[in-house]
Amino acid sequence: MLITVSGPPGSGKSTTAASLAEAFGLDHVSGGDIFRELAAENGMTPVEFNELAEEDEAIDRDLDRRLREVALERDDVLLESRLAGWLAAEHADLRIWLDAPLSVRCERIADREGKPLDQVREETERRERSEAKRYEEYYNVRIDDLTIYDISYNTARWSAEGVLGMLTTAVDSYDPNTDEGKTPVVGVEYDF
Repeated sequence: MLITVSGPPGSGKSTTAASLAEAFGLDHVSGGDIFRELAAENGMTPVEFNELAEEDEAIDRDLDRRLREVALERDDVLLESRLAGWLAAEHADLRIWLDAPLSVRCERIADREGKPLDQVREETERRERSEAKRYEEYYNVRIDDLTIYDISYNTARWSAEGVLGMLTTAVDSYDPNTDEGKTPVVGVEYDF
């Protein structure tokens, strides 16, 4: 089974993805972890590395190519990244989008990173604008188009345990034999 979990920064996707992968014995591959490691290796914050990626498209394309290869070549994996649903496309059994209001997401990030809320909000807004611009330019992906997702939750409405419980129920209920089939994602240009 291939499950994708996507969403903006602070939406709870990493926490949820790790717990969901564990619940179903899936390998967890996180694009965010890979991106943060690359940023640290280059002595940059994720925001700075994001901005560098605007100038050096090889950063995004390499990361996205790696994630797409995981989706095409592996089974029993949970793929987590902002673009995971788009990159896995019709290879995913289930594509999940998690979100929350910007104010909630910024509070979560500020708590997690120990930064002032104003700084986090400014960085998050910059990061999201930067990523949206690149995704559309590189792959013809509008990150705000949620029509490709099977499940979408506002994680501010439930606890982390509540979100996990709902998703666990959804995954448990999934039967590929009675499903209408994996839905193709059209219009994406996989230009790696």
